[in-house]
Amino acid sequence: MNIDMIRAAAARLEGHARRTPLLNSPFIDEIAGRRVWIKPECLQHTGSFKFRGAWSAISALDEDLRDKGVIAYSSGNHAQGVAMAATRHGITSVIVMPSDAPTIKIENTRALGGEVVLYDRETEDRDAIGSALAEERSLTLIKPFDNPQVIAGQGTTGLEIAAQAAEMGVTEAQVLVCCGGGGLTSGIALALEADAPGMRVRPVEPEGFDDVARSLRSGAIERNARTSGNICDAIISPEPGQMTFPIMQRLCGPGITVTEEDALRAMGLAFLRLKLVAEPGGAVALAAAICRQDEIEGEDVVVTISGGNVDSALFAKALDTAL
Repeated sequence: MNIDMIRAAAARLEGHARRTPLLNSPFIDEIAGRRVWIKPECLQHTGSFKFRGAWSAISALDEDLRDKGVIAYSSGNHAQGVAMAATRHGITSVIVMPSDAPTIKIENTRALGGEVVLYDRETEDRDAIGSALAEERSLTLIKPFDNPQVIAGQGTTGLEIAAQAAEMGVTEAQVLVCCGGGGLTSGIALALEADAPGMRVRPVEPEGFDDVARSLRSGAIERNARTSGNICDAIISPEPGQMTFPIMQRLCGPGITVTEEDALRAMGLAFLRLKLVAEPGGAVALAAAICRQDEIEGEDVVVTISGGNVDSALFAKALDTAL
C-alpha cells in the first residue's frame, strides 16, 4: 500500500464518486471547545464512504475477471457500495449480510442490484461463507477492508481532507475517523502522511468493541469478545485487518472510545446543526469530538461522518437525545 495507489484510485473515481465537502458549525465548535471540521461521507453515493473502496477495487480488476462478478460480506454499507459499483459496471454482485443488519441496508442492497445472502453472525462465519460462494461461482471476493484497492479507494477521502483543510488554513489537526476493520482509517492516514503531515489520525470505536484501540496499545492484533449487540453495527468487526493494522500502528495516534449515548447525541447534533443524517457507527468520530474533548489536542479537529444509513426509529431516538 502506498500513496501512488491512492492517487491512482482517485483518478479512477473521478466522475463517479462525490467530492464531499468539509463543513463547520459554530454551535458544534462551542460544545467541543475547538473548531470541528466535518467530512460528511454520509453524502457519498449509497450514504457512506464505502462506495469509494468498492469502485476502486472493482475498476482495478482485469476485465475478464470482473465480468464473472464479485462477492462481498458486510453489515450494510460495504454491501451497498459494492452492489452499486458492480451494477454500474454491468456485472453481478452477491452480498453476504448478517440477518440482524438494519432492514434499510438489506433492502437498499437489493434495490441497488445485489443478490443478498443472509447469515447469523453469532453462529456462522461470514469469511467462510463468502469464500465458499466465491469458489463455487467463480466470483472475486471484495473484502470490506483487507484489500489494497479498497484501502486505496477509502484513502481518497484523506486526499480531499488534506486539500480542503489547507483551503481553510488548517494544516495541523487530529483527524478522528470512525473505525471498524481499519480500511478508512489506514487509507486516510496514508493520504495525510503524504499530503498533510501535520495531521494525525485517531481511530474512534464504540465501547466494548474497541479492538483497534486495544491492538494499538498492545502492539498486536486484539479480537473483540462479541461481534454484535451495539447500535454502531456499521463499524463492528471481529478484529483489525492484517493489512490495515500495520499501517495504523505506524501512523495513528491512540484510539478513542465512545458510548452508544454519545453516538446518539452526535447524530442528533449533526442533524440539528448541519442537517446531516448520520448513523450511529458513522457518528462516533463526532461523538469523540464533543464528548471526549480532554483526549484531543489542538485548536482544530477533523472528524468523519462515515455513513448515514439509519432506520427511522433509531434516528428519532437520536433526535430526542440531542434536544
